[in-house]
Amino acid sequence: MFLFLRNMKILILRFSSFGDIVLTTPVIRILKSQDWTVHFATMEEFSGLLEANPYIDKIHLLKASLHELTSELKAEQFDRIIDLQNNNKTKLLSARLKKKRITFRKLNFANWLLVNFKINRLPNVHLVDRYIQAIEPLGVKNDNLGLDYFIPEKDEVEDGWLPDAFQGGFAAFVIAARHKTRQLPLNRMIELCDRINKPVILVGGKKEVGIGNKIEAFFKPGSMEKEVEMKQINKKTIIFNACGKFSLNQSASLISKAKWVFTHDTGMMQVAAAFKKPVYSIWGNTVPAFGTYPYRTQFTIFENKSLSCRPCSTRGYNKCPKGHFKCMKDLSFDFYLPD
Repeated sequence: MFLFLRNMKILILRFSSFGDIVLTTPVIRILKSQDWTVHFATMEEFSGLLEANPYIDKIHLLKASLHELTSELKAEQFDRIIDLQNNNKTKLLSARLKKKRITFRKLNFANWLLVNFKINRLPNVHLVDRYIQAIEPLGVKNDNLGLDYFIPEKDEVEDGWLPDAFQGGFAAFVIAARHKTRQLPLNRMIELCDRINKPVILVGGKKEVGIGNKIEAFFKPGSMEKEVEMKQINKKTIIFNACGKFSLNQSASLISKAKWVFTHDTGMMQVAAAFKKPVYSIWGNTVPAFGTYPYRTQFTIFENKSLSCRPCSTRGYNKCPKGHFKCMKDLSFDFYLPD
């Protein structure tokens, strides 16, 4: 049993990655609702994800040296450490701080069984709910409000920044993915955009600019005759390639303005869930059973369940280990978007 303090000072550890940090936001909010002081330690590159979060009192950044961060955190005199990374680095840091540590069970063996032998021993529990179960000994409960994502005012995308055709509503398609085996091939992206049959904004970073340009070029009429022909057969897909044009928080702002969000298994999927968007979630070599599907929002899963080789990794590869990439190439897009 814990000795409860009226005004506890809490340190949350989650160094990476983008989507996993977004998944910690219910824990941040729940702890702050107790009127406790909440600090968060993460890697410097992810500081922008949390800078506008009103439930965090102070952010600490891991830069070049863990020793430097340790010295900074020791001075804070925390009452509890909530370790939501639970790896060797956070274990070492917690040991150096010499404070009571709460963490969650990572289920590495169950993940290994599913990847290597297709034996599913994973609980049907979202990772967020496992995080919250871990902190329940502090006397807190899930508030069931889902994920948070707060965009700094300076990063809000104004409606006037977008082409006129997108003012009446659009679908966002997050074409970025951390690994190639989590990302649709170009021809399937084009097919999906055609199937959406609405104005579509492509979301991604600088690495996706080239792919985005190719998709955008495919849907450009090119001539008045082609434009008339497209209207006659009720083709409404118009593409705006936003890849590389907006920062991460600005891309999140685009997600917040979309009517629908199509996304690979990536961090922006969690952002879409935070904004309670209808999410169309595309899965390749990974599977929703890992517990990171869209949290507390309406969602549709696209995955090829007929393959004996899925999942082939909890993360991903630069190319299909089997060489066929059927998890993405043979994926079926079955959905309807109302007008």
